[in-house]
Amino acid sequence: MSVKLARRMGHADLSFVFIGTQVLRSAPRAFVLLLAVALACLHGPANLAPAEQVAGAPVESLAQRRAELQQQYQSQIAPLVTSHCAVCHDATAMEAGLDLTVFPNLDSVAQSHVIWQTMLDRIKAGEMPPEDAEELDANQRDQLVEWIGDFLALEGQQNSGDPGPVLARRLSNAEYDNTIRDLTGADIRPTQTFPIDPANEAGFDNSGESLTMSPALMNKYLEAARAVVDHLVLTPDGIRFASHPVMTDTDRDKYCVNRIVEFYRRQPTDYADYLMAAWTLHSQRSASESPPVVLDEQIKAVADQYAISGRYLATVWDALHRPTGSGPLGELQARWQPLAAENNDQAARTSSQQIADWIVTERKRFEPEFKNLNIDGVHKGTQAFVLWKNDQYANHRQRPARETLQRERSEDANATDDTNWERYRLDCEQFCAVFPDAFYIAERGRDYLGKSRDQQEKGRLLSAGFHSMMGYYRDDQPLQELILDEAGRSELDALWQELDFIASAPQRQYQGFLWFDRTDSRFMREPQFDFARPEDEASLTEPMIQRLAEVYLAKAERSGGTGVAMQAIADYFSNINQQIRWVERTRESSQPVQVDAVIEFAQRAYRRPLNDSERAEIREFYQSLREVDQLSHHEAIEDCVLAILMSPHFCYRVDLLSDSDQTRALTDVELASRLSYFLWSSMPDQELMRLATAGQLSQPDELKRQTERMLRDPRSRGLAVEFGGNWLDFRRFKQHNSVDRTRFPSFDDSLRSAMFEEPVRFLVDLIQQDRSVLDCLYAKRTFVNAPLARHYGMPDSPPGESEWWPVTDADEFGRGGLLSMAVFQTQNAPGLRTSPVKRGYWVVRRLLGERIPPPPPDVPELPSDESQLGDLTLRETLARHRDHASCAGCHDRFDAIGLAFEGFGPVGELRELDLGGRPVDTSAVFPDGQQRTGVSGLKQYLRANRESDFIANLSRKLLSYALGRSLQLSDQSLLDEMKQNAQRDDYRFRSLVDTVVNSPQFLRKRGRHPANLVRD
Repeated sequence: MSVKLARRMGHADLSFVFIGTQVLRSAPRAFVLLLAVALACLHGPANLAPAEQVAGAPVESLAQRRAELQQQYQSQIAPLVTSHCAVCHDATAMEAGLDLTVFPNLDSVAQSHVIWQTMLDRIKAGEMPPEDAEELDANQRDQLVEWIGDFLALEGQQNSGDPGPVLARRLSNAEYDNTIRDLTGADIRPTQTFPIDPANEAGFDNSGESLTMSPALMNKYLEAARAVVDHLVLTPDGIRFASHPVMTDTDRDKYCVNRIVEFYRRQPTDYADYLMAAWTLHSQRSASESPPVVLDEQIKAVADQYAISGRYLATVWDALHRPTGSGPLGELQARWQPLAAENNDQAARTSSQQIADWIVTERKRFEPEFKNLNIDGVHKGTQAFVLWKNDQYANHRQRPARETLQRERSEDANATDDTNWERYRLDCEQFCAVFPDAFYIAERGRDYLGKSRDQQEKGRLLSAGFHSMMGYYRDDQPLQELILDEAGRSELDALWQELDFIASAPQRQYQGFLWFDRTDSRFMREPQFDFARPEDEASLTEPMIQRLAEVYLAKAERSGGTGVAMQAIADYFSNINQQIRWVERTRESSQPVQVDAVIEFAQRAYRRPLNDSERAEIREFYQSLREVDQLSHHEAIEDCVLAILMSPHFCYRVDLLSDSDQTRALTDVELASRLSYFLWSSMPDQELMRLATAGQLSQPDELKRQTERMLRDPRSRGLAVEFGGNWLDFRRFKQHNSVDRTRFPSFDDSLRSAMFEEPVRFLVDLIQQDRSVLDCLYAKRTFVNAPLARHYGMPDSPPGESEWWPVTDADEFGRGGLLSMAVFQTQNAPGLRTSPVKRGYWVVRRLLGERIPPPPPDVPELPSDESQLGDLTLRETLARHRDHASCAGCHDRFDAIGLAFEGFGPVGELRELDLGGRPVDTSAVFPDGQQRTGVSGLKQYLRANRESDFIANLSRKLLSYALGRSLQLSDQSLLDEMKQNAQRDDYRFRSLVDTVVNSPQFLRKRGRHPANLVRD
């Protein structure tokens, strides 16, 4: 396809035009280039909102003021910079990597406004020019400060609200993984082998400035898409994705069986819970009624309280109070009376468990036992006989064994009284009907071998109990009748149907039967059976099954088969044929449904409604794969999904693309993606898309509601990890390997993972609970699990090793907030010693936003091992290090802050001695001239001097992350608004987010030709 042709095709999803089966399977270089062409030709959706002009001051007054500043720059500022700054900062010296001789006019200054903002900050702080340089007099300093401030303010004012150059870009690795998770419902994480995403100037990897695409990376995307398709499952009502690849029969079995077993295990079948709930109902009863009366509303309320089935609770309540005889139900009621009279919750729970254990034990007395069927020459483990026996057990789950009752009557000397015996028998039947011998069978061994159930093999989930044959058996009638409501029964029915549909269970079971009866059984070894072979697909057809049934039954009859045994064989052939035919019919009828599901999948993947031509293209692509490439239905569906995942509409944030000559408002659909990738690092959910499609999302009240909902949603963890992790520089701590584990054996993988997780959980809590962002500095709380609690010297809590819990008094253990978290202490230490330099730099750079140049190349390194410092402490060694004139200016800004952390060792452990055995000193003279001690002293310093710097830096970082670009001068008024609103709202996190989300920068996109931006 030529570029010209691609451009003519315009907005259509080109992936369906040029991705053929061979391309998908081989991914030649031409495919990569063609995809790039497709991206270049994409247009946004139609029906765009009208362009809007950027608000600002009158153009004439701004232009006049700029001319004045231009004249002042040429006559005063440029000469001043040349005479006082260029000595150190020219093309030759380039101290701090800075050349100040490359700014001939205001446009060049504006393009490097970050440098001039840094100059302004350094001059205001008295750090520039340095002491050994020619000083500015007071008038010169004021003149330079005033001019830079005025110029930067003007630049920001004249373009205030400009959305800025936000580039269409590919999804970041994290966004791709999260989007796949929410699109498929499976946490596949296919980018694990991708290279690390580069960050932009602001430190985030969600920007078009850094997220480029290469042919090698495109091949990675193709591999990732194939990995996702490996999880694809076709169902009777559409498509689904498993949590693991489903490439083989075993994979498909695992997927279907695990879903059924998980459903079973979710059901409330513990008798103790129902007895406890009955005790609660008893306390609410109408005491004047006999028997006690409870209302349906009471039953429902108590069932909800205990998370059990209201239907079965009513059954148990009735059994505890109905008139009965002297059998097990009568015994249960006698045991219930003391429990009902109990007024202590814990005692009631203990009694409930004791009675529940008695029920289970008593119920075993009434379990039936069935003998194997037998026909000469037919293996007792043949499928027909095993399934018949399974049926007998399944049909008697709620009945007492007849032989048990007969034996008890024969052993009871008083059983001659027919009336009493009938009452006893009825009592047993009622007891067994309410309390089945099993609600469901999740595991079954080979019962036909005659071994007791506790001696049969375990782990064969849902197995029919065959030998060397695949086959499943459904045995859950008591669960359906006693506990499940209509919705639950429908869900369970669908799960079992999917087992047959997805895993071809009936077909494979029947093939196993053919194999077994030709080998282990030997019943079908005569030539008359040769037409029915397991490797022959024709054996699965209805005529062949009917033919085999006739031949098989005829031989069985000749071998002496009669009655039940013969009927079991006939039923087997009839049932397996019906099951196979159901699978075939359903697969045929589901094909158009699955194609429709692929179209719906594409709409969700593209994060916007599809137009009619796009829907038609998907259908045409599918038909081409079937008719031209001769693919099966399943293969064609897979290739369609693969094409969707390789489309630029999925891989790229096309909603960011400038598609108009003028700045315009985002459409609601575009806004949905911008909001979700900001707050979740993932695609919009169904509610967002519903509102966006209806044009309601951009309404201010609705936008506020959705923002609040999304911040409370668990997916806001994406914001904590991607924004918080990159802002605070712990995003890749799980790969941190600088710790010497022989010297610090407690630092294992579980502790490292816990260190990473602590700030994530802290930030998630701050986001979801809308706490003050100042809690990052001053909070007394944190979150720990068992490994981290041990590391911090905190007492273990009842949860297991993997459980997390909040610690509200973490300050008692030297923790609380971000500053004392082990992840930051460990990451900012070289491994065998602490580093006040790195730790202090992390605070002033990451939390306070100071810009500090890199150290000169000739500065000597500090010793790598704290125990090898000799007679000097690290503090004294660092003081000598600062004697270098080129080092002191920067180190004075953060060394004292870093020394406050000396009470934490190289892996963030509390300590009083360093690794050389010397006492640790955490006191320091802070930049404000005050001496303080430890982290508590650091918090005092921050509260007194640097809170505004923290808020300003957090605002800058959050805005840059939200917009997906580096900030520009025109964002300053928005930053000021963020700080003002935060102060008004007690620095709540949501206030910062709301200000961003309602800003022109967030709600609009810049045009291709931003002619409305003021320039002279």
